[in-house]
Amino acid sequence: MISAKRLLAMARKWQKLVAKKQRRISLPRSGEDLPSPPVAKQGHFVVYTVDKKRFEFPLKYLRSNIFVQLFRMSELEFGLPTHGPITLPCEGLFLEHVVSIVKEGQV
Repeated sequence: MISAKRLLAMARKWQKLVAKKQRRISLPRSGEDLPSPPVAKQGHFVVYTVDKKRFEFPLKYLRSNIFVQLFRMSELEFGLPTHGPITLPCEGLFLEHVVSIVKEGQV
């Protein structure tokens, strides 16, 4: 017959194994969208639009007058974010157009 101490040790071992299996992170299957990293790459900043699209831009875009105005509009509409992402008061399609203008150097 098995001793109580040995039985208790086996039960703890199985509990640990079960707990480890529950903490596993499953990799996305093909066809699933990969989640965006929570932190921007070095030399970049992240903003979101009102339609919840995530954009990551180089810091040099902050010199653009269009981005300065978008940040001011965001501050007026949403206030300064204390916890959470910066949200710009425009849709993703508009922001893509703004970026194309900034890339061309028109602003």
